Amino acid sequence: MDVRLIEAFHAVMTYGTTSRAAEVLGVSQPAISKSIMSLERSIGFQLFDREKGRMVPSAEGQLFYREVEVSLASLAKLRSAAARIRDFGSGDLRIACLSAFSTNLVPNAIGDFHKSNPDIAVSFFVRGSSAIRDMVAAGQVDLAITADEIDTTGVEAVPFATVQAALAVNPAHPLAKKETISIHDLDQQAFVALAPEDTTRREAEALFAQHDVHPKVVVETAYSSTICALVLAGTGCGIVDPLTASGYVERGLILKPLPERIHFRTLMIFPPKKRTRMINAMADALDQEWSRFKAKLGPKPTDVPS
Repeated sequence: MDVRLIEAFHAVMTYGTTSRAAEVLGVSQPAISKSIMSLERSIGFQLFDREKGRMVPSAEGQLFYREVEVSLASLAKLRSAAARIRDFGSGDLRIACLSAFSTNLVPNAIGDFHKSNPDIAVSFFVRGSSAIRDMVAAGQVDLAITADEIDTTGVEAVPFATVQAALAVNPAHPLAKKETISIHDLDQQAFVALAPEDTTRREAEALFAQHDVHPKVVVETAYSSTICALVLAGTGCGIVDPLTASGYVERGLILKPLPERIHFRTLMIFPPKKRTRMINAMADALDQEWSRFKAKLGPKPTDVPS
């Protein structure tokens, strides 16, 4: 069924006359009349009764008009989706990140992206780094922020944010009263550590070995947020990502700068060879938000260039 014939019928029903329908569609009145007759032959029943030169919708025509309204609304939605795909590559965007960025940086970037792209629906997932990597490799996520310890085989990866780590201590901990912390202060201290595969933990362990320092690991966890909670509970001290720790500082957690630089490094990853303009726009929003975040930190020990 020719969509142009349907549109001609819809215009006559909407505007009441063939002359007005022709004016709106930018065609001649005879062309509208011809389209109506062609449509009637195609569907096998009369849409209008001809009464003294006037076209009066038949009962069948009224029923058909209701279906046409629904169909044309769906067609308009398809055309809108096609425009988004033409301009951006997809009608929606799927983004994932590790928990450290899930309450501040990424939501802010999504907010900025939405202001410029209000018609793009965004799906947001928070997962562990390995799970995120698998989702991106499988094409289930369009872009993601993850820790740098992942296997980057099968994904496109670029460096994202690099944050200097801090030592998290409970207000009642003996180290809380020290103005400066040395690596040797951590020797034999009860220590909440990141997971063994974490590159930040490996960097810290190399530093401990260099200085012959041996913290007593009492708990291992994959997340800085869990370390912060355990430190507040009095389990020990631990090295954390300051972005994650910000909410716990409000609850009394103390962050101490470390004398040696230990870093949390992250990657922005994409499915290989599938970056559209929409995905690049979201990546730009994330980069800009990270730049703003660094500017807010100012010249503090938790801020290093990425």
